[in-house]
Amino acid sequence: MKVLITGVAGFIGNHLAYYLLTCGYTVVGIDNLNNYYSVQLKQDRLSRLTNTNFTLHISDISDTSFLLRIFSDEKPDIVIHLAAQAGVRYSLENPFAYTKSNIDGFLSVLEACRKYPVKHLLYASSSSVYGGNTNYPFTEDQPVDHPLSLYAATKKSNELMAHSYSHLYRIPTTGLRFFTVYGPWGRPDMALHIFATKIVNSEPITLFNHGQMIRDFTYVDDIIESISRLLQLPPTINDSYNTQTPVPSSSWAPYRILNIGNGNPVLLIDYVRALETSLGVTTCINYAEMQPGDVSFTSSDTSKLANLIGFRPDTPIENGIAQFVHWFKNYYQ
Repeated sequence: MKVLITGVAGFIGNHLAYYLLTCGYTVVGIDNLNNYYSVQLKQDRLSRLTNTNFTLHISDISDTSFLLRIFSDEKPDIVIHLAAQAGVRYSLENPFAYTKSNIDGFLSVLEACRKYPVKHLLYASSSSVYGGNTNYPFTEDQPVDHPLSLYAATKKSNELMAHSYSHLYRIPTTGLRFFTVYGPWGRPDMALHIFATKIVNSEPITLFNHGQMIRDFTYVDDIIESISRLLQLPPTINDSYNTQTPVPSSSWAPYRILNIGNGNPVLLIDYVRALETSLGVTTCINYAEMQPGDVSFTSSDTSKLANLIGFRPDTPIENGIAQFVHWFKNYYQ
C-alpha cells in the first residue's frame, strides 16, 4: 500500500510518515520546506525518515503541473493531505499565504486525485471551523458558518471543496477536525513550544483572555493512531441519505467529517502548571485581553470517531507534556 503525505516535514505529517513506515507502508512525501518557521527543524524531522520505502519530493502543492507529475509517477493508493499555511494570528498579517496554500493547494490535490483516482483522500481540517459556536462539546453535525479567522474560513472551504469532488467524481474523502495538537517535534509558533522556551529562559509568559482559555489538547500520538486506523476505512456512497434533513458530517456522496480531539478540555493555566512541573521550573505569568481571531473554549465530541475505529484519544496532558519536555531538552540541549 502506497501512501502519499503532503506536508511530510510538518509536525503531524512527519510523525505520521515515521509511524506508517514502521508499519510497512510505502510512503511518498511532499513538502516545500518554506520558512514560516525553522527550516532546520523541518530538515531534522525529515532525517528521521531513513527507511528505504520513503521517497521525498520538494515541491509546492499549489504547483499543479508538478503535483500531477508526482501522482502520475507514484500512483498512490491513499493520500493524506496535511500541507497548509498554519496559524490563526499569522492569517491577520499575511492573508494571501492562506489562499495560496490552503485553497489553491488543496484544489491541486483534489484535481490530482480526480485524474489519478485514489482509494481514500484524508485531509486536515481544524477545530477552528467551529468559530463562534458555544454549544459544547462540538459535534460534527453542528453548523460551522461563523469562522473567526481567515485560517478557519479556509479550512471550512476545504470541507466544501472536498464534498463537491466527492459528489462529482466519487472521490472518498474524510475531513479531520484536529483539536490543539501538541507533542515532540511541535512547531515553534505553538503555545507549548513558546511557553517552554520562555520558561527555560526565565522570561514571563502571557496568557490571553486573562487566563480563562480552555482547550481540548490532543497528544500527537493519538492523532497518528486515529489516522492510521482510518486509512483503509474510506466513506462509501449512501443511497439512503435523507436530503430533506441533511446531516453536515456525511452525505449521499462518499464523504465524511470527523472530530479528532481528547474530549477533556483543560484550562490553559493547568496546562502551564503541568509544563512547569515537567521542566522543574516556575514562571511569571502576565494576563492579557483576548486576541483577534481566537476562541475562548474548544471541546470535542469524538463519538463518531470512536464508533468507526474503536479508539478514542485519551492521553492526559501530564503524560503528553512530559514527552514533549523530554524531546525539547534533548533537541535544544
